[in-house]
Amino acid sequence: MDKWNKTTSIQVTEFILMGITDHPDLQIPLFFVFLINYLAIVFGNLGLIILTNIDSHLKTPMYFFLKNLAFIDLGYSTAIGPKMLVNFVVEENVISYTGCATQLVIFVTLIISELFILSVMAYDRYVAICNPLLYMVIMSDRMCYLLVAIPYLYSTFVALLVTIKIFNSSFWKSNIISHFYCDSLPLLNMLSSDTKDIALIILSLSAFNLVFSLLVVLVSYGLILMAILRMKSAEGRHKAFSTCGSHLTVVVVFYGTLLFMYLQPHSSHSFDTDKMASVFYTLVIPMLNPLIYSLRNKEVKGALKRSICIVSH
Repeated sequence: MDKWNKTTSIQVTEFILMGITDHPDLQIPLFFVFLINYLAIVFGNLGLIILTNIDSHLKTPMYFFLKNLAFIDLGYSTAIGPKMLVNFVVEENVISYTGCATQLVIFVTLIISELFILSVMAYDRYVAICNPLLYMVIMSDRMCYLLVAIPYLYSTFVALLVTIKIFNSSFWKSNIISHFYCDSLPLLNMLSSDTKDIALIILSLSAFNLVFSLLVVLVSYGLILMAILRMKSAEGRHKAFSTCGSHLTVVVVFYGTLLFMYLQPHSSHSFDTDKMASVFYTLVIPMLNPLIYSLRNKEVKGALKRSICIVSH
C-alpha cells in the first residue's frame, strides 16, 4: 500500500448513514410519511401474497409470478425501510459493518430479481396471448419454478460477488455513507484503494441486467402488439390489452426510474439525485405495484371481494 493510503485510510467496524435529509424540521414529518408508506408496502404486498395463495382462481402462472414480485418488493423495502425510519428519530444512524454488507446483499439480490421477474412476466403474457392453446403446456409448473429460480440464483451470485469485492477492502476514506442505505456506488467512492476493477464489474453487470431484461420485455410486447393487431375482434383486442395493462404500467414505472438514474449525464449526476430516484424505486414502487394490480385487474378484485365475504361471514 502506498504512503497516501497509509496516512489517509481507516479501518471501520461500523458506518454512519446520512439519511434522506439533514434538515431537522423535516425529520418528524418525513418519519410519518415514510411510516405510512412502509405500512402500505407491507399490507399491500403481504395481502397480495396471501390472496394468491388462498384463492383457487389465482392458481395460474401469471399470479405465481405476481406473488414472487410482491415477495421481492416486500423484501427489499423491508431491508431498507425500517432502518431508514430509525434515521429520522435518532441523532446518529449507525449500521454495523456486517449489517451494511447484509443490507447490500439483500438489496442487490432482490432488485436484480425484480428486473428478471418483470421480464419473465412479459414472456408469460406473450405465451398467453400468442399461444393460448399451448399456454398451460409451455408454462408448466416446472417451467414456472425454473423461470423464478434462475433469476434468484443469478442475482444472489451477483450480489455476493459485488459485496465481497467491496467489503474485501479493509481500508476506507471515511465511515460516513452519503445515502439512506448501503448501496454499491456510495460504498465504492468511500474505498481508499483502487476501485477501477470493482467499478467495471458493477457497471458491466448493471448494464447487462438492465439491457437483457429490458430486451426480453420489448421483444415480448412487440410480438404481443403484432398478435393484437392481427385480431379481427374488437373484444379480443380489448381483452388482450387489459391482460397486459397492469404489468405494462409496472414495467414503464420501474424501468423508467432506473433508466432516468443510469442515463443521466455524468456532469449533472449527483448523490442527491440518486437519493430521490432510490426513494422512488425502493419505497414508492413497492407501494404502487399492489395498487396497480389490484385496481386494474378484475380477477384480483374478484378474489379480494370473495376473501372479504368469507371473513365477514
